This record gives sequence, structure tokens and C-alpha cells, in this order.
Amino acid sequence: MPTSADTVLRLVHALPLPECAPPSVLGVDDWALRKGCSYGTILVDLEAHRVVDLLSDRTAQTLTDWLKDRDTVTVIARDRSTEYARGSALGAPGAVQVADRWHLLQNLRQMVERWLAGVHGRLRRLPPVSGGAVARRTGGYPRSRTEAAATADSRARRHAVYEEVRRRVAAGEKLLTISRTMGLARGTVRSYAHAQHFPERAVREAGLGILAPHREYLEARLAEGNENAAALWRELQDRGFAGSAKQVRRWLNQRRTGPAKFTPHKWRPGPSEAASTLAKGPFPALISPRQLAWRLVQAPQSIDTAATEALARISQDPEVAKGRDLVRRLAELIGRCGVGSDARPANPSAVLDSWLKDALSCGIPAVETFAAGVRQDEAAVKAALTMPWSSGQAEGQVNKLKLIKRQMYGRANFDLLRRRVLLAA
Repeated sequence: MPTSADTVLRLVHALPLPECAPPSVLGVDDWALRKGCSYGTILVDLEAHRVVDLLSDRTAQTLTDWLKDRDTVTVIARDRSTEYARGSALGAPGAVQVADRWHLLQNLRQMVERWLAGVHGRLRRLPPVSGGAVARRTGGYPRSRTEAAATADSRARRHAVYEEVRRRVAAGEKLLTISRTMGLARGTVRSYAHAQHFPERAVREAGLGILAPHREYLEARLAEGNENAAALWRELQDRGFAGSAKQVRRWLNQRRTGPAKFTPHKWRPGPSEAASTLAKGPFPALISPRQLAWRLVQAPQSIDTAATEALARISQDPEVAKGRDLVRRLAELIGRCGVGSDARPANPSAVLDSWLKDALSCGIPAVETFAAGVRQDEAAVKAALTMPWSSGQAEGQVNKLKLIKRQMYGRANFDLLRRRVLLAA
């Protein structure tokens, strides 16, 4: 088209906005005009599957002002935001608020992750539970001395930061102040502040590896006293092993009773290295709090054997055993009350009341705080367990909004973006 960009923009601004029927079931969600800096609110008619309006912020007052002019709204589906809860109550006091089930599960998982991050140091000292599954590696193979020294230096720096955060917290400084002063992310400061022990970096969960089919044979040959990696590799080749001798040597290095016959003296471990190896303890590494949290909120029948063993290991701790049962009870209740579920309980509200009673008196501060938040939002949570509405449609419309926003390279102001979204609807 032989026209200028300014003309196109002027024509878009001159287009009349479509007239929408007053919504009855409203979905409310936030979206980022600039992630981490400024956010807006998207309002979706969940029955018509279309965007009704965009608001320039996500405060309770803005939502209240919008709802006061529209008395047709009877149901409001939202996330767990207290601002949206307050704005909905003030702007449409007669409407039923429905908390989103997915956000409720997400909040549950986040609470479990924060709780387990605080006690992860204690859980790492628990012995593994033998389960008869195929043995897995508990961590990476030993690295070179240069890599080991770099790892030790990195850990020392992180430990110093952890100690400084704990010192500032003990002195009464606020987490946000510590974050700004030390130049750390708020999540890192919060994690360090609540961790009872220094949070070690979690070891990536290793797979079975190419040696898995031959592990029993290698263990038997090692028990017979054969610690020659080259000889073991040749024997495995006769058994169909397609890997290299280096893989066998790495496996054997972790199990040798002494240094190899031809190991140069400068590479033989000294007394200090042997002592540091013994100080690590016999227990294998434990997966991260985030991975443990994901496995706790999942149904027991949907996780693999390795995850089951990890949960059985941490469940030896009495506090974790009690918290695990409470977490799974709520996750199961939310799952059974989903749309299309055939296992919905007869009285979900009574089941939730029973869970709240047990959670509020369980003695675990993180769980009690989460349960207090659910109690504060109890009406919306009970509506989520009994009504089919959710924020799923609103989340989909946010994705469409992101597409339109990125078509303009993220440089459109709020007025132009609002017009394009409403015209696209």
C-alpha cells in the first residue's frame, strides 16, 4: 500500500471498537506490558470466548471501577491474587469468585519447594531406601583437578554470600533491602534466608547409562578383585558392549580399593584427599527441592521408580512424612474436582474443611501459612472445587495478546495494543 506508517496508525486509532454483549462469566488475569516492570489486566468473556477489555494495571481499584459500571457479572474466575480478590469483592459484591485450580496447584508446589529448600541439608543426610530397582549413578563422574578446584572456589563464594544474607536477616534487615544492597535476585535472598543449612547445588539426576546392562557382570568381576579397566573393557566387548574404555575406567575409578598399578605418584591421592573423600559420607546425592516438589504433587502412580525411592528416602524424616500426606491429599482433591473427572467426591467442601483443620495444626510453618492463605480465600477455593469455570480461557487470550504485542516488536503503547486486541476479537 503506498501510504506511510503514520497514516496506518491514524486509521487504526480511528476505527470504532466492537460492541460486546455484557459478560456474565468473567475471566480475570494479568499480562506483562514489560515483564518485571509494568503489568496490565485482561478481561475475558468465558462464555463467548472473547476479550472484553484490557486494563492498564493490575490493581484492585482499577478492577473495581470497571466492574461497578457492569452489573451483569455473576461469576469471576481469577488466580490467587489478593488484588483481584479485593477488586472483585468491591466492584461486584454479588458475584461468585472462582479460584483457578491450576494456580492453586502451582501455589501448592511453590510452597513445597520453599519448604523442602529450607530442610534440604537435613534430608541429604538420610540414608537411601533400597528398592530393588536397577542401580543408577548418583552423580557425575569425577572431573579433573582443575575443574574440581573451580567448583570448590564457586562453592566458597556462594557460601560467603549465604552467610552474609543470614547475618543481615538476623540483624533485622528486610529481604527486599538485602536484595537491592547485595545485588541478588529476591528469590535467591528468600531461599538463603529460609534455608536452615547452606543449599548445595543439586546433582542432575543421572540416567542408567550405557553400562547398565553389564553392571551386574562388572560388580561380580570387581568382587573377584579384577581392577584392570582395560581388561574389563575387552571382556565387555566380547559381551556386546559398544562403548569406550574411558567409560569403564570412569566407572572403576569410583570403586577402586587402591590406585591403579601404573598410576604416576603425582596423581596418587594424598592423605588430605583421602580424608575429604571419606568426609563426604556414604549417602548418595539428593535431587533438588524443585524436583522433589514436582514429584510430591503428582499422583503416586504417575511417577517412576527412581522418584518413588527419592520420596521414600526423604519420608524417613517425620516432618516430611506428615507434610507429604497433607500435600498429596490436597493435590488429589483438586485433581478429582477437575472438569471431566469421574472421581469427584460427594462433598468437596467438607473434604477441604477436613484438610484445613489438619493443615492448620500440623506444626510445619510453611504448610500452616499456605493453609491460612487458603482459609482466607476459602469461598473462591470451594467454588473452584464445585464449579467448572477456570482461568484457562484467559491464559489462552494472554498468549494471543503476546503474539499481537510481538508483531509490533513490543513497542506499542497501551492504547494501540488495547485497540488491536479488541479489534482482533
